[in-house]
Amino acid sequence: MTSDPVSTGMAPDDRPDDRKDRFATLTFEREVATPLSVLWHAWTAPAARRVWAAPTPSITVEFLEADSRMGGREVSLCKVEGQPDIRCEVGWLELQPAQRSVNYEMVSSGHVTQSAALVSADFSGTDERSRLVVTVQLSSMAKNMEAGYRQGFGAGLDNLSGVAERTMVLERVIQAPRSLVWGAWMNPETLPQWWGPDGFSCRTTRIDLRAGGEWVFDMIAPDGTVFPNHHRYGEVRPEERIGYTLLWGENGPKHADAWAMFEDQDGATKVTLGMVFTTASEFQEAKGFGAEKLGQQTLGKLERFVTSR
Repeated sequence: MTSDPVSTGMAPDDRPDDRKDRFATLTFEREVATPLSVLWHAWTAPAARRVWAAPTPSITVEFLEADSRMGGREVSLCKVEGQPDIRCEVGWLELQPAQRSVNYEMVSSGHVTQSAALVSADFSGTDERSRLVVTVQLSSMAKNMEAGYRQGFGAGLDNLSGVAERTMVLERVIQAPRSLVWGAWMNPETLPQWWGPDGFSCRTTRIDLRAGGEWVFDMIAPDGTVFPNHHRYGEVRPEERIGYTLLWGENGPKHADAWAMFEDQDGATKVTLGMVFTTASEFQEAKGFGAEKLGQQTLGKLERFVTSR
């Protein structure tokens, strides 16, 4: 006995043989010339994910939610001119820093689910190079989406590699409660008192540390050299994370996308300061003049500020 799709109520794309093609396991591998900890932050930090998420320049990704914690989720819209928005929801199921992450991914359009996937990422490496292996277990709902996933994930991971190789991450454990560290950072009166490397001072033009706010200021070196700065704040999650953009002077060219994270650590506070430089040459230039050392001096000034009060 045979049956046709019309008599069974199934559309041609719903025939059993076609359904088998909707399940796939995809594997992607990347070798990245960056320390393992930096690659991890480039993979998980919302500010970095915003930079590399769009697979091609023709696609704009708008983030509606971004919470890269166990149980947190990320919701974004992929926008292509003249086409319906594609909604992507990511939920973080497992996060082992610099080792492994697992998340689900749901893709929908017009409130109709197009696909579901389980994404596992395994990290390994050294202080110089890192390896990322991503496994995607895909279930397509509306049609066979394997080719689209291969193309999209492949391009996204290529972007990630480039972003990671121009990302700088600084970490410091400060012996003070998170509320005090956050308060010193996000207070317009205290931030200019400690910001900058040893010997530098800040001269503020205007400051508003809320989401959508900005800080326009000059950093003044010990020899009197003036460095104009402009920070624009896009995200402020109290006592957890801030995301901001660094500009070369007021409304100048973008220098970097940056974030700061604040985590409890046995009564102390782990501060992570990350920056994705706009170009590889700017990253190399920053490394050349000792930006990592100068950044650690800035975090050291923050530590002395909060522990002396």
